Amino acid sequence: MQRARTPADPETHDDALPGPDGITLRRVSGLREYQECLAIQEETWGTGFREIVPPVILMVAQKLGGVCAGAFAPDGRMLGFVFGMTGPRDGRLVHWSDMLAVRADARGGHLGQRLKLYQRDLVRAVGVDTMHWTFDPLVARNAHLNLTRLGARAIEYVPDMYGTNTGSPIHGALPTDRVIVAWDLTSPPDPVERASRPGLLVNPPSADGLPSLNGLVDASVVRIAIPRDLETESSERRAVWRQVTRAAFESYLGRGYEVVGFRRGQGDELPSYELSADGLRSAAAVPTGVVHAAH
Repeated sequence: MQRARTPADPETHDDALPGPDGITLRRVSGLREYQECLAIQEETWGTGFREIVPPVILMVAQKLGGVCAGAFAPDGRMLGFVFGMTGPRDGRLVHWSDMLAVRADARGGHLGQRLKLYQRDLVRAVGVDTMHWTFDPLVARNAHLNLTRLGARAIEYVPDMYGTNTGSPIHGALPTDRVIVAWDLTSPPDPVERASRPGLLVNPPSADGLPSLNGLVDASVVRIAIPRDLETESSERRAVWRQVTRAAFESYLGRGYEVVGFRRGQGDELPSYELSADGLRSAAAVPTGVVHAAH
């Protein structure tokens, strides 16, 4: 009988990925490192966050095909981590990436993207073809990472997915609307920013900078604007942005439009999503195992 490995036992880290900047990506191991993941969650979402994943779940999920991987500085300090679970759906393995967090002093260097790509390699090794996760559609930097740099596809808009009382000061009382994405892992990531097309802006900002709907009329290409930096907006303004963008997404997606791109905005132009009515992405069928969240 093989001796059970205890959380404190060392790991071999055969799948470690050192970077030219001295940062190493590898699976988390040992109770102390899993507890460090907990500390990063509290730093990121607050100590009262009700969706915190405890160390034992991070540990057990990894033993069953999931991923809990960290980015480590040359001195061994954990700079961030990514966590997800693997399971069967419709006869195929899929991976749900539940959490990605990078410490504040380590942001701005694409570390989140590196962790995501490393997670991709780990789950590909166990036969996963599709990865899913969610993001807040009002956070421009996350939209750019997920849709442009990683090339994931937005497949569903879910109103208030996690409720309005997560306990995190980041969320406050704002409804936690989320976009679910599907990332096809069978093709190499291609972070090429596609040239966007002119389109009808359906929620133009007024003089006070807040958006309003212009009738949600049909057009071959429409654009849904979001704030440049959600964190700098007051809670009242965030609520207006959420209400207006939710109405726009639900209206156009309900009519069969697809999210085909994201533009960060230049100069005075706000970031915006590009939605198309002409089936530009219809040839890229949604992979088997796409997860649809309940509304």
